[in-house]
Amino acid sequence: MAGDKDKPLAVVTGVGPGTGSALVRRFHAGGYRVGMIARDKARLDKLADEMPSAIASPCDVADAAALQSTLSDLEGRFGPAKVVVHNAVGGAFGTFADVDPEILRRNFEINVMALLHLARHVAPSMIAAGGGALVVTGNTSALRGKANFAGFAPTKAAQRILAESIARDLGPKGIHVAYLVIDAVIDVPWARSRYKEAPDDFFIKPSAIADEVWHIAHQDRSAWSFLSEVRPYREVW
Repeated sequence: MAGDKDKPLAVVTGVGPGTGSALVRRFHAGGYRVGMIARDKARLDKLADEMPSAIASPCDVADAAALQSTLSDLEGRFGPAKVVVHNAVGGAFGTFADVDPEILRRNFEINVMALLHLARHVAPSMIAAGGGALVVTGNTSALRGKANFAGFAPTKAAQRILAESIARDLGPKGIHVAYLVIDAVIDVPWARSRYKEAPDDFFIKPSAIADEVWHIAHQDRSAWSFLSEVRPYREVW
């Protein structure tokens, strides 16, 4: 078995209590050293205590300079990333008439600009290494704009299109870029509280999302996907 120092590096942004933490656990269990990026240092430290190859890297992805510094630190300590998952998300409810324009701007920084900075930073080393994967987690707001999602959907649609542009550029260079649409309510405590009467199979499990991201990141080169969708079997779509 390879030593710990030989483990490949995976970087996960947006390590919250649901999907982000599940992604860290999945890649850690799969033999990766995992760089965890999020603003909540206490949560990252707790996960790092649970998993010896998980590294807490507190950072606001909307701060471009801080993100670049964090990525450089991880790469300097552990080598270039083999997999990067952009799971950080900025969201808000509101119509175009009542949403705070500043919220839309910040969501754009998190959802779109952070993806741009991530891709620009990691692509050269992935190309030099002969491969890698960049997976972005999205949702149905990337495909349609409902009235009350004006402060959120435009940024997710732009994120999907940016990811596709990056995929078309990096694919021929051996880098797999993919976008996963999560059409579901994720099973986290606040969602359980909001949908108190919903049955268990109304929710999507964070661990199931993480398994799908793992699958996408390790697809055979002869059968790469770009746009994938996951939803509970009972979801109306």
